[in-house]
Amino acid sequence: MTSNPPELRPDLANARVAQEAARPGQPTIGMVSLGCPKALVDSERILTRLRAEGYGISPDYSGADAVIVNTCGFLDSAKAESLEAIGEAIQENGKVIVTGCLGAEPEYITGAHPKVLAVTGPHQYEQVLDAVHGAVPPDPNPFIDLLPATGVSLTPRHFSYLKISEGCNHKCKFCIIPDMRGKLASRPAHAILREAEKLVDNGVRELLVISQDTSAYGLDRKYDMNPWKEGEVRSHIKDLSRELGQLGNAKDLWVRLHYVYPYPHVRDLIPLMADPDNALLPYMDIPFQHSHPDVLKRMARPAHTAKTLTEIAAWREICPDITLRSTFIVGYPGETEAEFQHLLDWMDEAQLDRVGCFKYENVDGARSNALSDHVAEEIKQDRWDRFMEKAQAISEAKLEAKVGQVMDVIVDDIDDDGIATCRTKADAPEIDGNLFIDEGTEGLSVGDIVTVEVDEAGEYDLWGALRP
Repeated sequence: MTSNPPELRPDLANARVAQEAARPGQPTIGMVSLGCPKALVDSERILTRLRAEGYGISPDYSGADAVIVNTCGFLDSAKAESLEAIGEAIQENGKVIVTGCLGAEPEYITGAHPKVLAVTGPHQYEQVLDAVHGAVPPDPNPFIDLLPATGVSLTPRHFSYLKISEGCNHKCKFCIIPDMRGKLASRPAHAILREAEKLVDNGVRELLVISQDTSAYGLDRKYDMNPWKEGEVRSHIKDLSRELGQLGNAKDLWVRLHYVYPYPHVRDLIPLMADPDNALLPYMDIPFQHSHPDVLKRMARPAHTAKTLTEIAAWREICPDITLRSTFIVGYPGETEAEFQHLLDWMDEAQLDRVGCFKYENVDGARSNALSDHVAEEIKQDRWDRFMEKAQAISEAKLEAKVGQVMDVIVDDIDDDGIATCRTKADAPEIDGNLFIDEGTEGLSVGDIVTVEVDEAGEYDLWGALRP
């Protein structure tokens, strides 16, 4: 296999469209949401607007009057998956509207599927709605449909993604996200906090903070002040994290940060994570991508000269329980065996808790395509295998050390056999591991936060028993 398998790609998020009972004559729209959690939030906003206008939401093609396909354009393999989904929707339904990152290349889509009704780019909500209105006119019932919408969620009720900004100011050579989603555009702090407060009031127990560059939040706004409660809050990731962490009791609410670049000011977040009264979890998802400074320079990564091992040591000194996850690219153009070995040695020293890795792929429009010395596919595969062997060994040892510990977990699912699938504070949904409870789960409900004692560990998952 030369492309990255879906479960190993960092650009995927599971969407779950619930079945609704449609009233007679109600127009219905289906949604296929591909790509990352940021795209998932876009899908939720589109569906929420449509639901407020009187449209029903269908979980499949056959029950819908039209289908929206929210696409991903992160990698060539993701583009191929998006085109396949569009083709399937056309075949099964016929009326298809395309949006999302791949929508930034309309000719690419219409060249493959000329029958699509409309193509819009990412976060172009009004254009999507206009296209839906043209394909399936709204027919609202004023006594039923035009009530205030609480929002359509494509994730389980107990957790929700919270997008704090759009776009990115970096120009990493392997990435075309800034070309598709534009420069950094941060939301006002009070708007984010209001949305978060509403989610918590509606029963969300875990807020997953997402963006293209979480550390840079507010830079474009010059860290302006915003009215909040009886005072003001600054549009800065430290201030925002502090306020998010105070929206609920730390025993009942989790706040998790994703895509945090390791800028120097990130160290100001660590004391909040160590504070037992703040709901900000001791967890950071940091896209290191590589360790060797020359590779990072060829990638045009921000902070490529940063001494990341020194930063990691400083974070752990302040907050020993912090969980660090990251993603890496192997086989980047020009990567030598010595540079790859540097990465393996760095992994030995960094001892990251959760790690994902994918093999470099060319992406149309990426500047890295023009670099010299592209790595052969068989070498990429060999390096990926060796990297994952190293990462797995580190994960296994870290999880084994948790046996006997008592910790809080959040319940994600309970199957027909009574086995509860849970996550610890060290595990984000979809991308990290699980903790399983296979006895005494009769009184549990999805979304509960309960205390367990870990009694068994595997390569990526844990097993535990409920504690009173």
